[in-house]
Amino acid sequence: MGENELMLLLIVFVPTVGAFALPLLGRMSVRLRNFSALCLVLISLVLTIVISPSAFRGKTITAGVSFNNAYDFVLRADGLAVFMAIVSTLISAIIVFYSFGYISHYENQNEYYLMVVLFLGGMMGLVFSDNLIYLYLFWEITAITSWRLIGFFREEQHVLRADKAFLVTIFGSLLMLIGFISIYQQNGSFNLTAIKENLNGTHLSNLAVAMILAGILSKSATLPLHTWLPDAGVAPSPVTALLHAALLVKIGVYVFARLFLATFTVDEFWHTAVPIIAAVSALVSAGAAMVDTDLKRIIAYSTISQIGFIFLGLATGNEIGVAGALLYILMHGLAKGGLFLCAGIVEQNTKIKDITRLGGLIKTMPITAVSFLLCAFSVMGIPPFGGFFSKYMVITSSVQTGQVWISMVFLVGAFLTIIYLFRAFNMVFLGDLKTPSEKEGSIGMVISVAALAALSLAGGIFIYCPSQLVLSAVQQLTGVMR
Repeated sequence: MGENELMLLLIVFVPTVGAFALPLLGRMSVRLRNFSALCLVLISLVLTIVISPSAFRGKTITAGVSFNNAYDFVLRADGLAVFMAIVSTLISAIIVFYSFGYISHYENQNEYYLMVVLFLGGMMGLVFSDNLIYLYLFWEITAITSWRLIGFFREEQHVLRADKAFLVTIFGSLLMLIGFISIYQQNGSFNLTAIKENLNGTHLSNLAVAMILAGILSKSATLPLHTWLPDAGVAPSPVTALLHAALLVKIGVYVFARLFLATFTVDEFWHTAVPIIAAVSALVSAGAAMVDTDLKRIIAYSTISQIGFIFLGLATGNEIGVAGALLYILMHGLAKGGLFLCAGIVEQNTKIKDITRLGGLIKTMPITAVSFLLCAFSVMGIPPFGGFFSKYMVITSSVQTGQVWISMVFLVGAFLTIIYLFRAFNMVFLGDLKTPSEKEGSIGMVISVAALAALSLAGGIFIYCPSQLVLSAVQQLTGVMR
């Protein structure tokens, strides 16, 4: 086994196995537990960066255990998988650092860090799995850990909403499992590389496509399986940032790209149905964000809307459009993570979620206010922030390929995004100060939101580097034509 293969295994199993040591460390020392949790995430991030040059140059790294049957455990790292892993571990590291200050006010801290790091381990396993069975198992790890995290405060309302999220996503994942079994019956393998060779351009059965899409749409909170995500706002703010920005809803997007762009071919019907579903989801949820008054729910509806735009970019089937959509996973993750963490500072200091009861907080929380605004600019797609360039790539690609309606949906969505995010910023941070508030959150929390805001801006200023990496990843996907 070579160095790259060993590092690939460590990327997955260091957080997955190491997470279970955190409660034991927490009984010894809170600082040791917190430091260890951050180290587990950083180890995965650093190792992913180390193997990234090979992956982005087109070399595929594989590692695992062979059982000489359909259940071989195989991890496979290509440009797309490595890109998703870097995005997830980078944002997760910042969220864990933010948690040091935020979670210190609450009980169940040992379980919190266990679930957060195990969640990341499940995400890493899912991203690199080259076998549908293990992809499904890691998928379920993320479902179980997110269920515990959403219900973290253990109040009845919180538990009910966590149960709702769990039931919706589990229902979708069971349908997806039926789709995977259908694929096995069609070609005799669960291995993605083998399936691609066996199908050899043959269309996947419509039953399998429908079942897999149900799982993807439930996890990515796309209409009509979206209702659990706004309710998940009862979770601690770093958890909502983790679910919306770094990991959970991006899982569906990644699996869609991995299966339907890189592995399977489907009937023409799905090339029309998926963009329509994504467009409706994007616009309806944007409308909901314009009328809601709960700050975290507004940001949650924004996530549903932006995920719809990402699906639209993937549905263009054009190299530039797909690259723009994948690039927006990074830019949206940075910015949306910042928005949720800013909301966490506001909520923890004021004990208020309703934006109509807030105002003037820029006077007592200037760094949080500026960070919120900068992150909002990126989600809005305002230059020179990273969100602008990724959306611009999708819009120009859709026009070039004759899919003008997609560019129109993007423009309408961008206009609505500007309205509801400026509305939230205005009501929370501008005007007269309505509530007494401490001056900012803890130093670690403020550093975290400022870092995400700075990265959102830097991602646009230095857009060439991430855009070239994403284009390299896209060019490795056989379903995308140059």
